[in-house]
Amino acid sequence: MKKALITGITGQDGSYLAELLLSKGYEVHGIIRRASTFNTSRIEHLYQDPHINGVKFFLHYGDLDDANSIRKVVNKIYPDEVYNLGAQSHVRVSFDMPEYTMNITGLGTLRVLEIIRDFQAHTGKQVKFYQASSSEMFGSAPPPQNEQTPFHPRSPYGCAKVFAYHTTVNYREAYNLFAVNGILFNHESYRRGETFVTRKITRGVARIKLGLDKKLYLGNLDSKRDWGYAPEYVEAAWLMMQQPEPDDYVIGTGESHSVKEFLIAVFTHAGMPDWEKYVEIDPYYFRPTEVGNLIADARKAKEKLGWEPKVKFAELAKIMFDADLEQEKKKMSEA
Repeated sequence: MKKALITGITGQDGSYLAELLLSKGYEVHGIIRRASTFNTSRIEHLYQDPHINGVKFFLHYGDLDDANSIRKVVNKIYPDEVYNLGAQSHVRVSFDMPEYTMNITGLGTLRVLEIIRDFQAHTGKQVKFYQASSSEMFGSAPPPQNEQTPFHPRSPYGCAKVFAYHTTVNYREAYNLFAVNGILFNHESYRRGETFVTRKITRGVARIKLGLDKKLYLGNLDSKRDWGYAPEYVEAAWLMMQQPEPDDYVIGTGESHSVKEFLIAVFTHAGMPDWEKYVEIDPYYFRPTEVGNLIADARKAKEKLGWEPKVKFAELAKIMFDADLEQEKKKMSEA
């Protein structure tokens, strides 16, 4: 039985990846941060009492700014694969907390790689490493972007991810680690954090539809992104780890749509095409430096991994809105 360790397991991607690996027979371990309130809602359906025989899902306390906590878990469980999904991943927040973002998103990756390097040197056991890289690394680079496109990040988050990307490549080349970068373009679902723009829109429109809110406050509606469906993207991450040689891959749909297009798609699906009545622009949500247009050129992933996206833009908007509408209705019935 393969063992996998996931940082960021409580996030959108972590929860989907845990489901995928469990379905493939893995024993799955996740790193969670200690908090005074529960932050495990996305993985509660996976949790089982560890005292029960045959349990394959385990959680461990740790933090990417505390190398010793990660080292203890690695030495305890002897993982075959480590997926580094943990990060301060909100681009707008990274402008408010640049040092913290760099510490967790950038240096956190370095800490995990150094732990794996030491572990392999002392045990002789190979540990495969996946780094969750981001299309935000491309920033203002002209689209479409592929594995050869030079990075030009436009946020502290993007800069931290570039550091983590190059550190992963360096450890692969310097120490012969099986270390890969998945350069994932925007990938969404109803498990997306509520402050990310797609989820903010689908949840906001659902609440307006139900009469719970009157307005939706947003920033730049002209930014264009390549949006896909998160469960498909974690499958691409797993496929990268199964290749005979480590490499880096761009993952995306090859389509670009503006925030306004997503907004219109959701309002239209909700039966409210007069969206202008409900949307207000708040300058707070504008970033000091914006990323104009990201479009993935994922031909390499198609050729080498056999990966292609199935859920496209319009279907994604519907899936997310329908889920948020049901969730808000459920809250109302329980109130």
